[in-house]
Amino acid sequence: MTPRVAIIGCGNRGADAYGTHLTAQGAGVAYLVDPRPARLAEVAARLGVPEAATFAHWDDFFALGRVADAVVIATPDHLHVEPCVRALALGYHVLLEKPICLDERELDVIAAAQAASRGAVTVCHVLRATPFFLDVKRVVESGGLGQLIGITWAENVASWHYAHSYVRGNWRRSPPAAPFILAKACHDLDLLRWLGDSAPVAVSSTGRLNHFRPEHAPAGASDRCVTCPVMDCPYDARRIYGPRPAGQWPVTVLTAGGVSLADALEHGPYGECVYAGHNNVVDHQAVTVEFASGLTAQLTVSAFTHNNTRTFKLVGSHGELRGHMERGALELYDFRTGEVSVWSVETSGNHGGGDIGLIAGWLAALRGEAEWPSPLLASLDSHRMAFAAERSRGRNAVESLPR
Repeated sequence: MTPRVAIIGCGNRGADAYGTHLTAQGAGVAYLVDPRPARLAEVAARLGVPEAATFAHWDDFFALGRVADAVVIATPDHLHVEPCVRALALGYHVLLEKPICLDERELDVIAAAQAASRGAVTVCHVLRATPFFLDVKRVVESGGLGQLIGITWAENVASWHYAHSYVRGNWRRSPPAAPFILAKACHDLDLLRWLGDSAPVAVSSTGRLNHFRPEHAPAGASDRCVTCPVMDCPYDARRIYGPRPAGQWPVTVLTAGGVSLADALEHGPYGECVYAGHNNVVDHQAVTVEFASGLTAQLTVSAFTHNNTRTFKLVGSHGELRGHMERGALELYDFRTGEVSVWSVETSGNHGGGDIGLIAGWLAALRGEAEWPSPLLASLDSHRMAFAAERSRGRNAVESLPR
């Protein structure tokens, strides 16, 4: 069976990541939906989709009825719910880019839509599909740590990545984009829930926008990097994008649709000064989660790191596991024997191989060969934790979650 898939939202995730992996793994991308004519034409040519099967709006695609096996929804964050519900109403299986939604009440809307459909929703929590975190899960499930007591976790965003995505990029203002903890760290919250294998019962959080504000602009800074005389700014767009390969992310985000890098820096949002005040999302946030099992987890998400990786320590009654995702490094300490095991796991590829792994698992499920990876109901808790963290941060109070 060759699954036929429609992609709604032909941006970096929908077309460049999932579209590429789908075709490489034997699926047929049969329909495309995107409101940008130039981008739609470019992606259609690249993925071999005829013009007659491309649409500016999902209304026109859904009017065809159920003409494929599944739908990828990779629209902007605030436009996930309507196309997902409509796809489910037609019986489509859905690969839904995270975050699921921006309003906690809509979690129940999508859950109800799935319950009434023969289709299933898979959320793009791609890190579950990485060889690295699958190895971490194996250690936990093997009993090597004994009773899992605590997790200390850091999402190191990297200063340049934060500037790209959360100061200049699509996630710089919430709303319409998801808040920082949901847009960036729902992966991490999902992994905490997955590794702990227990429901969250209480969440507390603190954080704010500390640095990327107009009052922190260097003296003499201009509104765009290409005209700025300040040469030692770590967030200079010329410094961030200039040395990077033209055909790779993040440069491809700036040059999509045939725009030159020079033109993008001179006229587009990615060449703006990071201190211009166009952003409002948190740049450093700490979250504590208590789970029903008694496990506690502390997550810190920060813009102010030199590398773009996840680091963590899992402590249990019988051992301790430390990890560094970018290096693929794992260290297991056995309290009973004093033995220390050190090993490396392959982490190459987008999201450490998670994009490829997720698509492989999803296609296997579409063919009836495997269970759905990262199913909807298993993904709801990560979002409920994120919404609770935002309430806690705003109210300076612990938020309880229903058991």
